[in-house]
Amino acid sequence: METRIQIDETEPLAFKAMLGLENYMQQSQLDKIHYELIKIRASQLNGCAFCINMHTKDALALGENPKRLLLLDAWWDTDLFSEEERVILKTTEEVTMVHKNGLSRETYKKAVKLFDEHYFSQIIMAIVTINAWNRIAISTHKPLQD
Repeated sequence: METRIQIDETEPLAFKAMLGLENYMQQSQLDKIHYELIKIRASQLNGCAFCINMHTKDALALGENPKRLLLLDAWWDTDLFSEEERVILKTTEEVTMVHKNGLSRETYKKAVKLFDEHYFSQIIMAIVTINAWNRIAISTHKPLQD
């Protein structure tokens, strides 16, 4: 893979601004496992090897079940995910793939029944944040970290 610019080095202020959003998400009410599932699933959809690698390791460090991570790419076809997680994953897919109709009315209605408006807002912001990180990592060929 060709070497490309690394935005953290060439535009440190822009990178710092992105880290500000990430730091906010880390301090939000969002459950840490929910956040990692969002990050991994969006990264799978976007094909971001750097982020899949990083966030899978992070989820395992938090105690996530490896079997759930192995089956995350087909979450809807298992009984390993709670109702809340299923809605989070569906929301992640629909917001990440916004060009395919965006967040559906059905998913939105399920989400607002399960989560208060602050938690659901944080879910959406988590999806937006990881999609931004994916776009940075993919377009700059961010090298994998061990």
